Amino acid sequence: MPKTSAIERNKKRIVLSAKFAPLRAELKAVLANPATTDEQFFAAQKRLQKLPKNSSPVRIRNRCSLSGRPRAYIGAFGVSRITFRELALAGKIPGVTKSSW
Repeated sequence: MPKTSAIERNKKRIVLSAKFAPLRAELKAVLANPATTDEQFFAAQKRLQKLPKNSSPVRIRNRCSLSGRPRAYIGAFGVSRITFRELALAGKIPGVTKSSW
């Protein structure tokens, strides 16, 4: 089980990312627009740099929804490989069976 502080920090990043997403998208549109003047470009760049680091969606870590494990995350199910195996063997994931050949 990972530290509770790591899980909470990631939750904080998710909230901040959602909060600043519209502003970040607006500023990035100004930067990507070729018709933008130099003054507007640099002003948008400066405002983008002043946003909190943790508001960037790149900093969000995929974690298992049950155990909080950050590695071996299976995105389709939202759990780690260990939790996935436990749930599949218990028959709690519909359509998943243990393979045998």
